[in-house]
Amino acid sequence: MFEQFFYQEKGLFLQSLHPAAALTYLGILFVLALVFTNPLYLLGLLLVVVLAISAARGLAVWEIYLRLSVGMMLPVIIVNALLAHAGETIIWFGPRLPVFGRLTVSLEAICYGAAMSVRLLAIISIFCLYNLVVHPDKVLSLLARFASRSALVLSLATRMFPAMIRQMENIQEVQMVRGVDFHGGTLKERLPRYAALMNILLLSSLEDSLEIAEAMQARAFGSGRRSCYRRDTWRPRDSLCLGGGVLALATAVYGQAKGFSTFSFYPQLDYLVKGPMTLILLIIIILSLSVPVVLSWGWQRCPCFNAKI
Repeated sequence: MFEQFFYQEKGLFLQSLHPAAALTYLGILFVLALVFTNPLYLLGLLLVVVLAISAARGLAVWEIYLRLSVGMMLPVIIVNALLAHAGETIIWFGPRLPVFGRLTVSLEAICYGAAMSVRLLAIISIFCLYNLVVHPDKVLSLLARFASRSALVLSLATRMFPAMIRQMENIQEVQMVRGVDFHGGTLKERLPRYAALMNILLLSSLEDSLEIAEAMQARAFGSGRRSCYRRDTWRPRDSLCLGGGVLALATAVYGQAKGFSTFSFYPQLDYLVKGPMTLILLIIIILSLSVPVVLSWGWQRCPCFNAKI
């Protein structure tokens, strides 16, 4: 069940990007999600992220993230609507409470909570996209060029949890073949079975740590200059995706500086569209961020296109 939350090699276009290009693109998405306040821009950014997740064949995984996000989005909207008193368009007057004062619900507070919920969903979706397209070892290999020992510690730490999950599932399957029932009986009867499972998992993890230490010693880790087993090649596809992300970021900075992409919720709701430039900049940002999605579409349908990029 947990396997789908970890990186899986599928031979997709987004997974073939250089780790630096992929991280920069995802970083730009993350920065824009934090900067934008206009609901139209947040929805456009969320649309691009969902399209990228679809190109990475991760919609089934994203649905799980969506369910978890909705569980957080609704409390954000409700709590903000009840506790924020800065809006002028009051749509409901409630009772007076000792600490919070009189409860009021304003249209501005509801809209602000809804916009922040969309931002939260966009950020969670970006992390979902990261898990789908970025190999953790490639990311840490970038850090290893500057801090090899720290990169090794991070690599071992990030691989520990998924490796232990797989190992626990394997041990549990072996125990079930031998007749151990982890689901039958009362809680008191099941606890000793899970305790034995944890004991086996601990012993297996200690053995794995010894094997890793022996492998590091056999390969003379720390005895000299670090060698590189594999080098990632920078290709035209990386430049195209990076260029699209940089163009989107520059357009967003211009829109924020000129006020075309900004939006204020309090004390009264601002205009969503402040002239044609608001829509023009939004279209430019969406098209620029959609470059990896378009290239992924061409990657799947044109073999000649694959060799050129």
